[in-house]
Amino acid sequence: MTATFSSALKRDNSFSKAPEGALFPKVDPALDGEDCDHDCESCSIKYPAKFKIDEDDKLYGHVNAWATHMLVATGKTDWVRDVSDEKGSVMEAVRDCEVEPSNGKLMLSASNMPTPHEHHSPSDPTTILLLPSFTIIEDVSPNTIPDLIKHHINPAPTSTTPFPSRISDPSPPDSSPPNTSAPTLNPVPSANPNSTTPSQIPSSSSSAFTTRPCPHKYLILLCSQKTRDARCGQSAPLLRREFERHLRPLGLYRDLQDERPGGVGIYFISHVGGHKYSANLMIYRRGDVGVVEGADAGNGGSGGQHGHENSLDQVRGDSAIRSRETDGSRGVSSGHEGKADTAHRQMPATGHHSESTNGGMGEGSQCIWLARVRPEDCEGIVKHTILKGKVVKPERQLRGGFDRQKGLVSW
Repeated sequence: MTATFSSALKRDNSFSKAPEGALFPKVDPALDGEDCDHDCESCSIKYPAKFKIDEDDKLYGHVNAWATHMLVATGKTDWVRDVSDEKGSVMEAVRDCEVEPSNGKLMLSASNMPTPHEHHSPSDPTTILLLPSFTIIEDVSPNTIPDLIKHHINPAPTSTTPFPSRISDPSPPDSSPPNTSAPTLNPVPSANPNSTTPSQIPSSSSSAFTTRPCPHKYLILLCSQKTRDARCGQSAPLLRREFERHLRPLGLYRDLQDERPGGVGIYFISHVGGHKYSANLMIYRRGDVGVVEGADAGNGGSGGQHGHENSLDQVRGDSAIRSRETDGSRGVSSGHEGKADTAHRQMPATGHHSESTNGGMGEGSQCIWLARVRPEDCEGIVKHTILKGKVVKPERQLRGGFDRQKGLVSW
């Protein structure tokens, strides 16, 4: 099962367990098109003939609760059976650390995120991605894990931290001298480009970490650990290819080196449990800071009501604007899949970031955990789950997750 650390999840009193069918809306042909629940007809990618999984078990409501999720960059797509057994690694240090997260269970995943250096040993400093805060933390080494937990994980928003529905007006600038003894705060992205509203992730003045926002609007996490189950090693690369085929025409595909704001990052991660239901994938979706909860977009689903949903036309337009802002005249071509259509942008390592650098995106508001995913499901997942927060086949595929804007969890 997935490596988790800490004794209990501290749920906010306003959160409740969602009964089946209430956590995420199911696609509705009347709203989402008559073919919204159809398999992709143009999909040519197939699983191996002997790819068999459990189709009988009920999935929803059986995943363990987690508060925060930490992805560790290893540059690899497969790992030792239990990633916390990798000698001298950050994963081992998290498992053995005497300082436990105080805000609930920490889910730990190794990932194929690139390491800072090409020739990387497990004990070298690396990069982590902390969710649902969508924060990248650099220069993390095994001996810094206690500081990481105390100064970054403990104050971080969790799966049961209510999502900020609106941002207050920025305070007038303070002309008093800075207090160098106080911890500094990295701001959360805001719909107001002039806002300096801080995030919930303070950096200790003695910390050697560098933090910056994850540039992506959405994340797809695919279990690829073939040492736990060969089916995960087979399914992950095939699904990534099919997701890429559908994301590129929308200008949303981001490879591991592509840090243009917005888009969909696809990462391979270690075992998350339930490999007999392969393929497992977790979709983290950011909310828009400043969206007033309850505002109705007229689509009838939680996406519109809570600022989760993006239409394809809106996504195409936003992507084109961001590409021009970032890359000048060079955009993403749907007909090329090489390096030419991948523009690289390094986000600022420290200091304030606003809508102009991060698209007005906030923290992660949802995680949708699916299983039994096949290549022909990818088109519907892109159109409806990633962009709208709706599930195409909840009875067969939905394992659980959380929605911080609705105050609901599956556990």
